[in-house]
Amino acid sequence: MKRVGIISDTHDVLRCEVKEILKGCDAVIHGGDITTEEVLEEIRRLGNVYVVRGNNDWRFREKLQKSLRFEIEGVRFFLTHDKRDVSRRLEDVDVVIFGHSHKYYQETIDGRLWLNPGACGRPRFGLGLTMAVMEIEGGQFQVEKISLDSVKKRLFEDPRKGILR
Repeated sequence: MKRVGIISDTHDVLRCEVKEILKGCDAVIHGGDITTEEVLEEIRRLGNVYVVRGNNDWRFREKLQKSLRFEIEGVRFFLTHDKRDVSRRLEDVDVVIFGHSHKYYQETIDGRLWLNPGACGRPRFGLGLTMAVMEIEGGQFQVEKISLDSVKKRLFEDPRKGILR
């Protein structure tokens, strides 16, 4: 089984609670809007990373692609920042991941999962901070939405879970 951390819209902040979750993952998918080289390098140090350029990632115009297609454990992904940039050719795609709106979205349409993990950097638009973790085994997957407010609360309530700095 593979665990995949799915994040987007970090906007130059990689929160310690997000890092703790991602450390337990075999791969990280980032839907863009990283904004700083330091956060990009920090994410890359976590291991196997798939990342695309967001509308605020003008510094990465040469380094990051606008969209990616890849496969993890038999599950085929299409990744882009803005949902409006999703390819019309998705016949070979099981999961479409995008960001940009900062709002968590998860829906299966025509047998294909459409997922926006929300934002996990800076709170904006009155929305909470969220991300997702996907478990993949044998070409099948399961997604868990993670509210960072509940993660932070758990970490503070149970000192054995770690200390937030």
